[in-house]
Amino acid sequence: MQHTVYSGQRLGLYFLEVGASLRPSKVVYDRANSSFANLDPAAFNWDEILKDAQWLHWTGITPAISAATAQATADAIAAARRLGITVSADVNYRRNLWQYGQTAQQVMTELVTGCDVVVCSENDAEDLFGIQPAPGADNKFASMGEQLIARFPQIKQVISTRRKTQSASHERIKGMLFDGSYTETPYLDITPVVDRIGGGDAFMGGFIYGSLHYATPAEALSFALAASALKHTIHGDVNLVTAAEVEHVMQGNTTGRLVR
Repeated sequence: MQHTVYSGQRLGLYFLEVGASLRPSKVVYDRANSSFANLDPAAFNWDEILKDAQWLHWTGITPAISAATAQATADAIAAARRLGITVSADVNYRRNLWQYGQTAQQVMTELVTGCDVVVCSENDAEDLFGIQPAPGADNKFASMGEQLIARFPQIKQVISTRRKTQSASHERIKGMLFDGSYTETPYLDITPVVDRIGGGDAFMGGFIYGSLHYATPAEALSFALAASALKHTIHGDVNLVTAAEVEHVMQGNTTGRLVR
């Protein structure tokens, strides 16, 4: 907490209407004029903050909020590059947040240039970078990933999840990775979904943990998917599980049987 900066008059909020069955969940953001939106980029000494770090992760929601948060993100990435730290991003394109005069396409293109790992779907790649899978491609994600790495040579891995949404209460998800070759996990079936908010963050957090603790990208991807699946069963943003619980799901233990 030593590097936390306190300023401003209010925190940003979001409001969630929880869906069920055929009624989807809905999110409304209230981030304008929050302390985070009005931060001072110069308040953060990134070389000091990151001096003992192995990994920097940022989300596309951060530079979407204001020019100041976009600059702070750029400063953090530049410091991580100087220090030889792995940089990842979840592009998290939220078109309704980009309200301060710069487009997502302008800002995100520059920021992603400094990334080693990117969470990006085919839709986000098209919206942000104008990249579409090659016509007739057998694997659209792999085609997109290949083009993204060609556009941004610093990127070594492109990852994402694929959802087969049965209803607001029932999801099937798998993990996908492209790093020159394509890797995917089997689908995990999640029913009932308790709260899917934070599932993407759990996926990326799981991938970072898996990359630092396992020998292969396939194992890291499997850990990430299991972490995300477990988050769907927990209320709130935070994935309140242990690594051992995630590994339990990785090993195929998905019955939910009582543990004593």
